Amino acid sequence: MSPNPDAICLLEEVVKEYHLGAIVVPAVRGVSLEIARGEFSAIAGPSGSGKTTLLNLIGCVDTATRGTVAVAGQVTNDLSDRELTNLRLHTIGFIFQSFNLLSVLSAFDNVAMPLLLQDTHSASERDERTANMLSKVGLGDHMHHRPNELSGGQRQRVAIARALVTRPRLVLADEPTANLDSETGAAIISVMKEINEADGTTFLFSTHDESVMAQADRVIHLVDGKVAE
Repeated sequence: MSPNPDAICLLEEVVKEYHLGAIVVPAVRGVSLEIARGEFSAIAGPSGSGKTTLLNLIGCVDTATRGTVAVAGQVTNDLSDRELTNLRLHTIGFIFQSFNLLSVLSAFDNVAMPLLLQDTHSASERDERTANMLSKVGLGDHMHHRPNELSGGQRQRVAIARALVTRPRLVLADEPTANLDSETGAAIISVMKEINEADGTTFLFSTHDESVMAQADRVIHLVDGKVAE
């Protein structure tokens, strides 16, 4: 496969199977998909349809059983563990429905963590970028609070800031509004949409919420591990 230069992500006949003893459980069944740079798109479907598995394959958290996955022009099937780690660290941002924040760290330190892992920025640049990103998601006055001192919506904003602080080209969000009330969830999607429009960052998020789907430029429906027509 020759990756399309206009696509940030390209999947071709991707299959993911899990083995439970002698039983083979198919999670993704022959998905072909192209995500253009700058898209704001949703993967929709009921629980168990393969949404999270598909995001994990695109995010290099998991590898396909068969088929080809390319991200930012790189065919991930061919990459070493170190190369996959670099792709995740420099090209992809993750937002999880359970926030995955470190409870002992402040919002500021949680957001700064990916920049520390990159180890390519001075302390002053790291601090400036972290503060700017927290201000961008509306948490300029809460950056020194720990997660247990923040509401669910504020914690999700910290998670968004952490995903974006490295300036990734692709952000993957797994059910980003699932643990939030409808009003807070709508505000979170608005923040993501504003960043998508202002910076051209590609967002791909999973959801089973109709109101969230309505905000997407495109909705990709998954049913039993396949893209529905």
